[in-house]
Amino acid sequence: MTNSETLAMFKSSGALLDGHFRLTSGRHSNSYFQCAKVLQYPEYLSAICGEIAGFFRESGITTVISPAIGGIVVGTEVGRQLGVKTIFAERKDGTMMIRRGFSIDPAEQVLVVEDVITTGGSVAEVIELVRAAGATVAGVASVVDRSNGKVRLADRQFSLLTMEVVSYAPEECPLCKEGVPIYAPGSRTNPQG
Repeated sequence: MTNSETLAMFKSSGALLDGHFRLTSGRHSNSYFQCAKVLQYPEYLSAICGEIAGFFRESGITTVISPAIGGIVVGTEVGRQLGVKTIFAERKDGTMMIRRGFSIDPAEQVLVVEDVITTGGSVAEVIELVRAAGATVAGVASVVDRSNGKVRLADRQFSLLTMEVVSYAPEECPLCKEGVPIYAPGSRTNPQG
């Protein structure tokens, strides 16, 4: 699947938004990928996750883990298509952790799956959890890589849509300076204003 075909899915489902956004990373941008809107359609979910699963099919993956909330739908479908255990990590009191009785054994080959990577902060936290369990990080996958490949988190990394999307530190944001209202649609916080 090409970048153009993937972008067409995002646009037709209303998942590529224009405006002034506070990203989960804390940075600001004039565009936002709302993966949940494209992934709500089974045909898009299956196609997108099929590309990711296909890339890692011969990698000996035994477990897929995703950071909550954004990565859960993608990770679950990738795990289903690979036929492997699928779990997620989530924040409790601001700290990423594995809960709900999930566990990772040292022998596991783990694929970390996220919806959108901007700085890679959440994925890096999940990678540390995998390594702390003594398991191997066999790869990292995402639907969208907003860094255009600049954020490298694993030796084997795959993103279906890779593109450079401009983002700004809050103090450097031209949209803030123009007084454009900001929206924070990410899963960590959702304040407006």
